[in-house]
Amino acid sequence: MAPAIASPVLPTAPADPDARDSTSSGTSSEALDFNEKRGGVKQQKRKSLFRLRKPKPATAANATAGAEATPAPSADRSKPESERASHDAGVTAAGRGDTSASTSRAKTFWRAMRELYKLDKAQVDAFMDSYVIYGLDWSDEDAMRRTLGPDFQRRVGDSLRAYYGVLNHLCALGDVEKMYIPPLMDAALSVRGNQLAYEESVARDLGLKPGDRVLDLGCGRGRVAAHMATLVPGVRVTGLNIDPDQLAQARAFNGEELGLPNNFVERDFNDLPLPFANGSMDGFYQIQALSLCRDHGRLFAELHRVLRPGARLSILDWVSLPAYDAEDPEHAELMRRVKPLIGAVGTPTPASLEAALRGAGFEVVRSDNASLDGLQAPLIDKVDVYFRSLRMLVLGLVRARVLPPHLKKLINRLCLDGQAFVEMDKRRLATTSYRIIAQKPAASIAAAAAVPIAPTPPTHH
Repeated sequence: MAPAIASPVLPTAPADPDARDSTSSGTSSEALDFNEKRGGVKQQKRKSLFRLRKPKPATAANATAGAEATPAPSADRSKPESERASHDAGVTAAGRGDTSASTSRAKTFWRAMRELYKLDKAQVDAFMDSYVIYGLDWSDEDAMRRTLGPDFQRRVGDSLRAYYGVLNHLCALGDVEKMYIPPLMDAALSVRGNQLAYEESVARDLGLKPGDRVLDLGCGRGRVAAHMATLVPGVRVTGLNIDPDQLAQARAFNGEELGLPNNFVERDFNDLPLPFANGSMDGFYQIQALSLCRDHGRLFAELHRVLRPGARLSILDWVSLPAYDAEDPEHAELMRRVKPLIGAVGTPTPASLEAALRGAGFEVVRSDNASLDGLQAPLIDKVDVYFRSLRMLVLGLVRARVLPPHLKKLINRLCLDGQAFVEMDKRRLATTSYRIIAQKPAASIAAAAAVPIAPTPPTHH
């Protein structure tokens, strides 16, 4: 049974006194008015709540209140300083804990709550219906056809748009606005601190330098892309994502708020070939998106084409581990519960990903669990505890008719089975922190250009 948890303190002020406001968008300088035509006392109660809880301007007195500040890095990092040094990769020395490429927690929370409040019934129903794909697996296409029809790949794409169009706002209510729980890089750091630490390691692993062009597959709201471009000034990230809602936020945040040269492309990465020229990218990374890929071999072959010779690729993803036994009923039940929680369609293994990379022409440089001692559970549990606490508050506000009823349905779905994920990680059955670094050999790009990527063949009953 889950322990009783006190209701969370909602964010009240940006931790960073230099945090940008959003007066240009008209959301930060005024009370959040959802403009629902409900009238009367109910609407007044809702509007009063958001006025009462509206973030205060950052001042010397309140600058440290509210959102969780990223702790300073621990002196004991369990890795040699030489591995953590930015050396010739161009990573800025002030990178660790730098939140200049992050929206303040208070602002993010209220923006997300506003968007969730405004959802209509069709959007909520489509989100709930989208979970059908997580009970399926790319490895069983017959089951996909039976459930989704002959055009199952398109149906999966439609479900992903409905899912992420809502989920990204739910995640933004907490510390996973970037849409991922990071590896446990440092036990002294928060969830957000570990995200920053992991992203810095990606910049080092890729050897990024000013002027490099980097592809981010499944870029979400563009927060990781923004961090990369601030870690290594002059880096230009191209983010690719299937969800137009997230892409709109990515463009606004990177371009309008931060003035970064990153660009974002709407695309289903199962729709190959990718819209990039041969050898046009100097590096590639993706974070926890590959379970949505129907054919890793074809995707990796396409990445081999678009990367320049000598470029590196960084993967952090969901895999099942050797201890997992699909024939064990307890293991299978945990898998059934966890896949919908993390939004996984496929369930690759480290060996299957490595084989697909080598088959596409890459050399695997590193393959390991990026979490300390291979355990991500402490961070998974932190996120789960926060959202279960938030759930109690949301349910209370729904009962009081301050929040609309659909918030109950959404928060209940989000909080389902978090402890199953913790258990799976502790038992080393599966993880979302498996890391692979691979490199395209420094050979002529002509070899890659000579191998065309055939379009996905039509599927039939």
